[in-house]
Amino acid sequence: MKILVVDDEIVSRKKMMRIVSNFGSCEGVQNGKAALSVLQTSLENWKPYDLITLDVSMPDIDGTEILTTIRALEEERGLDENERAKILMVTSHSDTETVKACLGKCNGYVIKPFNKEMMVDKMKKIGLLH
Repeated sequence: MKILVVDDEIVSRKKMMRIVSNFGSCEGVQNGKAALSVLQTSLENWKPYDLITLDVSMPDIDGTEILTTIRALEEERGLDENERAKILMVTSHSDTETVKACLGKCNGYVIKPFNKEMMVDKMKKIGLLH
């Protein structure tokens, strides 16, 4: 499994990377621009990510905007539903407006603080683990 962790908070990013790296090769970036850059490269090389954990609130580009851009890039590439990344939005608040903005585009939510059991459960729910 190829995994991308996007979070501007170093502690959260490292913790998420430590948890999900048990399930595949994991890369972490600290902002939206970096996320879109590595994502673009992966799509150009036809090596899309299987899982992306995406922080909702980041200083440069917010997670909901990145989510929309990712889905547009995948569509441009002609990826079908099975080839697209599973995206879990990560947030420290259960902001209902943010949740509504992402519905239909993301595969689920993770509320901080998260742990390994929570991530395993989420990954099972979205079909990445059995």
